[in-house]
Amino acid sequence: MNNFESDELRKIRSFYDNTYYKGANAGNKPSSHHISLAEKLGVSDSSTVLDVACGLGEFLTACSHRGAQVAGVDLSENAIKLCRTALPDGSFHACSAEQLPFDNGVFDLVTCLGSLEHFLDPKSAIEEMVRVAKPDASFVILVPNKDFLTRKLGLYSGTYQVDAKEDVRTLDEWNTLFESAGLRVYRRWKDLHVLSWKWISTGHWYAAPMRAAQAAALTIWPLKWQYQVFHLAKAN
Repeated sequence: MNNFESDELRKIRSFYDNTYYKGANAGNKPSSHHISLAEKLGVSDSSTVLDVACGLGEFLTACSHRGAQVAGVDLSENAIKLCRTALPDGSFHACSAEQLPFDNGVFDLVTCLGSLEHFLDPKSAIEEMVRVAKPDASFVILVPNKDFLTRKLGLYSGTYQVDAKEDVRTLDEWNTLFESAGLRVYRRWKDLHVLSWKWISTGHWYAAPMRAAQAAALTIWPLKWQYQVFHLAKAN
């Protein structure tokens, strides 16, 4: 990594440590959509699960409740400290996704949920995910869609993580990236976690009706107009 990249990485880490996770607490309970995802993916007491950019570990907590052996990496040292407190039996590392601190062929399931668009080198990160996964492992990657209808209408400009880094692609562009890094996507589905009062009520009260309308619209919009899309894949 050259000096410019190193400086950029430090800047992004500072954003997550000092802004994004400022005031965060350990022991956050997994949301209903994390619990549902773990169930959907068949996570069990025989599973080894790695979540890349694990944040505060909500999805891994849902997996741990199902008996899985869990591991996570995140650029934020603050987030990783909280994960270690909440999940003391897990394996957690504060590092970039482009250099994972695990041996080859360890994990049954590798996830990256709503974070790949923030990585400096997403192709290298995916290649690392493939390296540490077992040959028959499943990969679940959740990414935003550049063709999200609300974005195309100019009503949405991205998350506030854009202050650190945020590169959004179309679904076809994401698929090209996945294939170039050694993944074959065989199923995609909508992310409908916004169908909740918690999401609708976020922000100013007067925005709630618009957010409620958008949440309802996501249930009927085609996949190509969705905000975020899950990709289920296997290694080539």
